[in-house]
Amino acid sequence: MCGICGIMRLDPAAPAADEGLIAQMARTLAHRGPSDDGTWLDARVALGFRRLSVIDLSYAGHQPMTNEDGSVVIVFNGEIYNFQELKEKYRLEERGHVFKSRTDTEVLLHLYEEIGLDMIPELNGMYAFAIWDTRSSALHLVRDRYGIKPFFYQQDDAYFRFGSEIKAIIADDRVVRKPSMQALHDFLTFNYIPGTQTAFENIHEVPPGHYMTISGDGEITTRRYWDLDFSVDDSITEEEAVERSYALMDKALQRRLIADVPIGVFLSGGLDSSTLVALMHKHVDEPIHTYSVGFEDQSFNELPYARIVAETFGTIHREVTVTADMVRHMLPKYLSFIDEPYGDGSAIPTYFVSELAKDEVVVVLSGEGGDEAFAGYDTHAAYNVYKQARRIPGFIRNGIMKPLVNCLPVSDRKLSFEFKAKRFLGGLDLPPHEAHLWWRIVLGEAEKTNLYAAGAVNGTPLQPSVRHFTSAYDHCGADETLSRLMYIDSTIFLPDDLMIKNDRMTMAHSLEARVPFTDPELTRYLASVPAGLKMKNRRKKHLMRRAMARDLPDEILNKKKVGLEMPYSRWLKHELRDLMLQYLGPENIERTGLFRPQAIATLVDDHIAGRRDNGRPLWGLLNYMMWHELYIQA
Repeated sequence: MCGICGIMRLDPAAPAADEGLIAQMARTLAHRGPSDDGTWLDARVALGFRRLSVIDLSYAGHQPMTNEDGSVVIVFNGEIYNFQELKEKYRLEERGHVFKSRTDTEVLLHLYEEIGLDMIPELNGMYAFAIWDTRSSALHLVRDRYGIKPFFYQQDDAYFRFGSEIKAIIADDRVVRKPSMQALHDFLTFNYIPGTQTAFENIHEVPPGHYMTISGDGEITTRRYWDLDFSVDDSITEEEAVERSYALMDKALQRRLIADVPIGVFLSGGLDSSTLVALMHKHVDEPIHTYSVGFEDQSFNELPYARIVAETFGTIHREVTVTADMVRHMLPKYLSFIDEPYGDGSAIPTYFVSELAKDEVVVVLSGEGGDEAFAGYDTHAAYNVYKQARRIPGFIRNGIMKPLVNCLPVSDRKLSFEFKAKRFLGGLDLPPHEAHLWWRIVLGEAEKTNLYAAGAVNGTPLQPSVRHFTSAYDHCGADETLSRLMYIDSTIFLPDDLMIKNDRMTMAHSLEARVPFTDPELTRYLASVPAGLKMKNRRKKHLMRRAMARDLPDEILNKKKVGLEMPYSRWLKHELRDLMLQYLGPENIERTGLFRPQAIATLVDDHIAGRRDNGRPLWGLLNYMMWHELYIQA
């Protein structure tokens, strides 16, 4: 696991990148790779690297790495779990390639020499890497299927720049820092920024499952090498699906135990992370190190369940309880590891649990991807109810049920009945993919427009945020609606939200997080399983629960999903109220020229008075204002 960066000169008249600049770009990524650093330059391209040693800890794994004659250079971030298999499959040593290390990086380098970019679909892992081929004067950027590893780029008339984090790109003072209004518009809907856009105008992401080639004359081509195919095999029986799911989960986990350093598990107490502990327990002799995070508010706290799993499997278990005071001291510091506004309340808890783990292990297993693969979200269950509820006449739904539900008192509790009932009913008049968004939405289109200051939106009109879900829903083409909704989650929510906090908060502590439930063999199979088996009798993760029935305690198999989130709605009314009022105060808001102070004040007042739970939009706005102060006003 590492940090990579680079700069390619496009204009022959522009100065070549000097070693001082590429070294400065690489230094911004030091937290991603404290073990080693390196740079490589020629007349066209400069490459920078920071290494976190996980496989082959010797200097032989030093990067940037070249082939024997120096004509091909690579900087690589991530892990390729099947690199040994590919090395043997293509008989790389027999064909004369000389290996100086035991690293997956060197296998990639020689694979590229043999079969070029055709190697990419064969890779099983998490990765973002750049290959500079001096023979063709082409720079290739490649990103893994689920966006587990980040990859950003920026281009102007003279240069093309890239990096594992945005901070490496903006380390070049010639890069203009300007907020993107479209990204802000989408952020206010999701509390994260979806798609290939970033919070900065003209800085983008390489899409997951794609590779990009920049030719010698500066032409950029982007190609998809992978897509999640939901073509269903109706011959699959439930028993077969249970047995095969177990075998593939176990295989995926074993692949991710390859390391020359200690490995632990982030244990939430939920089904996904508990499954990882149970499977890992079968394959290791030493006690497993597990790390958990909790809260004083019991509706957000899963520590009792994590303790059950830790006790069942005899793990060496450590916990941290996150308080409002701890969060106060992390604001706005944690955003400096993300480089963008980020309103998912799981990021700071992940930072603290990573801090807990960093002194004992170098690699942790994490449960992200399980809900997307096995149909584990409340929104998946909501769709099943949605189909029946749509049969209720509209005058009853909207004339009787909605007014009754709207009378329920506002609650700060995690996923309260009041919150779920209001959201569910609000989505019943929408098509499935729009309802899927509505059940998660932070602010609607009209609400967002009402916040903007006069003149903030200039030029091209802002596009509605639902376009991301519409595009994914239509592109999937599956016959089953639930499969299309799962495709949305796998290609938007998973890479654009969950993987951000998973990567940035662990790498802030030089910790590598591996995610077994994104294994392509596992997800490919599950996509072919009929949706009715994944959500049988409205039971979320039916296949995983059945598969793990012999390994996990009943308390874990039968518990409701909670999910990692902070009680910021209550904290913003009390413990963090002064911080909110400081950043969202009229003078601060007016300084950005983006929002109407009175509109923001109304959100704040309604929340504090308990007229409406505005915790999610206020937490998002607070984070946006902190980011703006750090990166735009600075």
